[in-house]
Amino acid sequence: EKQRLRKEKKQHKKSKKDDKGPPEKEKVKEKASVPVPSKPATQSPAHKGTSACFAAVSNVIFLHLKSDYGYKVSLFSHLHQYSRKNPPTQQISIPATVIHPSIVRLGLQYSQGIIAGSNARSVALLHAFKQVIQDYSTPPNEELSRDLVNKLSPYISFLSQCRPLSASMGNAIKYIKKEISNIPSQCKEEEAKGELQACIDSYINEKIILASEAISKYAIEKISNGDVILVYGCSSLVNHILCKAFEKQRKFRVIVVDSRPRLEGRETLRRLVKKGIRCTYVLISALSYILPEVSKVFLGAHALLANGYVMSRVGTSQIALVAKAYNVPVLVCCETYKFCERVQTDSFVSNELDDPDDLIVTRNGKTHLENWQTVKSLGLLNLVYDVTPPDFVDLVITDLGMIPCTSVPVVLRVKNVDQ
Repeated sequence: EKQRLRKEKKQHKKSKKDDKGPPEKEKVKEKASVPVPSKPATQSPAHKGTSACFAAVSNVIFLHLKSDYGYKVSLFSHLHQYSRKNPPTQQISIPATVIHPSIVRLGLQYSQGIIAGSNARSVALLHAFKQVIQDYSTPPNEELSRDLVNKLSPYISFLSQCRPLSASMGNAIKYIKKEISNIPSQCKEEEAKGELQACIDSYINEKIILASEAISKYAIEKISNGDVILVYGCSSLVNHILCKAFEKQRKFRVIVVDSRPRLEGRETLRRLVKKGIRCTYVLISALSYILPEVSKVFLGAHALLANGYVMSRVGTSQIALVAKAYNVPVLVCCETYKFCERVQTDSFVSNELDDPDDLIVTRNGKTHLENWQTVKSLGLLNLVYDVTPPDFVDLVITDLGMIPCTSVPVVLRVKNVDQ
């Protein structure tokens, strides 16, 4: 009888515990967007966030979708808007696999703006994939050509959630996947990995490094002594062209146009002045005042679309429009690996929204709009790109030569035939 009473008492306690729900620790774990790593970080404060993110991604497999930040302008409500204050690995959905550390590091660098620019992002991506291939080992009863492509898919998904992939990165990923699928099944693993790494090195060398040298050669022909050249923002290719032209003893002056919030033109100014090139620095609001003395406009490109539109840093279309009004020739410098088959005629359907907090930061770092998210009637829009119609572009200088914008479909068709 005593045993029966003890049994009933235990069952009664158990049912009470179940009614109360999960213990407090489990509740906290459910509420947290990213569970806390088992070992606390012991690095300096600057590296604590990064190490915590690394640990979270290594130990935790399933996370929720990254939530949007702040109020969005209704016209761009279909685009995602993130903040740099939140760790990029927080609330990011990661498939049921462990993300490679080099991919996590790259994602953090993309989201924090440490690596910026189409060429820099593409090169960093290719180097990260080289490391992934180096550390890869084919599971038993699997083929490398199939399994490795499946391995890369969650990595690409992770990177695209840290920051949307550029057109050039998309083309690089297509190339890598094509090369992986071309590996014969009887090929040894080490040999196949060596071939893939050699293909990546070849892609970087041919499509980016040698392409920039070829474009520089063509572009220098368009620079004459006494020219006043206008550039916008920071394009690594345009900077390379101007430095090469200066080394060739061309006498010219550069006007660097810049805009908030990134102020990338300061980096261009620093590089050109370091070389000894005469420069003038103005903001985009003073564009119409300085254009009468400009002889040529050199612009970089994020992508060249199939309908001839140029996708580049926001503000590029304004510069091309005003230059057209003043009859100043606009020359766009772009590698052919940035050509894409997408068609776009406006900046609304497909674009990228940057951190809106960048718009309200003042010189002293203090602002009255610090808690702008609480003001329901206020929305901040920080667009990254715009598209320039082909009517405003006189010439596109590529590694294949100088072509009009309308020749993009021909180049794409030739590339597809070659591949």
